[in-house]
Amino acid sequence: MASYSRTLYIGLTNDLERRVWEHKNRWLEGFASKYNIDRLVYFEEHDGPRSAITREKQLKGWRRDKKTSLIESVNPDWSDLAENWGQGDRGK
Repeated sequence: MASYSRTLYIGLTNDLERRVWEHKNRWLEGFASKYNIDRLVYFEEHDGPRSAITREKQLKGWRRDKKTSLIESVNPDWSDLAENWGQGDRGK
């Protein structure tokens, strides 16, 4: 997730659509809400929680430039991949 100013938030969930909705509606207080992080710019799917947690820790350990390169490899414009979710299109 990212803000318009490209502040990044990395997290994991078992329900991406719900979690994106929570970010967009500022449902939870904290870092993401404070910095208006409400745009899905990158995501990965994993076979189970262990691999997802391992990957989350790996990404959080990366320098910002490496995270930026990963995002831009699939989303060069930092478009909100969930912009049309809830309108019949999940953006995938």
